[in-house]
Amino acid sequence: MKEYGLIGFPLGHSFSDGYFAEKFRAEGIEGCSYSKFPIETVDRLPQLLAEHPDLRGFNVTKPYKQQVMAFLDDLNDEARQIGAVNCVKIDNGRLTGYNTDAYGFRISLLELIGNRRPQALVLGSGGASKAVEYALKNLDMEHFTVSRQASRGRITYTDVDKRLLEAYPLIINATPLGTSPRTDEAPPLPYHFMTAENLLFDLVYNPPVTKFLTLGAARGARGINGYQMLVAQAEKSWEIWNGANDA
Repeated sequence: MKEYGLIGFPLGHSFSDGYFAEKFRAEGIEGCSYSKFPIETVDRLPQLLAEHPDLRGFNVTKPYKQQVMAFLDDLNDEARQIGAVNCVKIDNGRLTGYNTDAYGFRISLLELIGNRRPQALVLGSGGASKAVEYALKNLDMEHFTVSRQASRGRITYTDVDKRLLEAYPLIINATPLGTSPRTDEAPPLPYHFMTAENLLFDLVYNPPVTKFLTLGAARGARGINGYQMLVAQAEKSWEIWNGANDA
């Protein structure tokens, strides 16, 4: 039995095990399983690997997309440039890290913006935001990262005003704010300044319509959630694990 899975903590929100179970059924893929591995600390990874010798690869979600890199033998170029990993391939005991988030985000983003290349605000500074920033850079899209603390190349939420929302109409939530069960949360933005010119991309997919998207829609903003991004990155992970695409 070839094993695959997902590490992170907590994992109650994850869709991955259900998605791959349905994929295996629908495509007639036999001899494979996909499980959630909610490890409370990334330091438990070596123990997990020892307990699951048939593990051929795993996905990585919050909060370990950066921490897991210390346990890997190698990184592909894209993951190295991004500085975060969400997919690990195991080949003869050797662990290689990849980032399929950037691929999934790009695919989904282009469905939202079409031929436009609006300037963007990226909310958050964790592993997910690094993949988003990488994709935006490769699309030649100017952007600012918004976080709780200012630093080089980053602004804070208090810096976001009407002028900034007009100049940077694409707003990407790369934080976990609004994820079930804490659905009453949303990034602290001046939503009353949003208009129909704003485009909202929420990497959160559970619930399908977050408070972030709801508050924007009330002002006419159009938005999408992160479900299609997850589907695209999951399929890319499967290709990597099975050797169809190691890029």
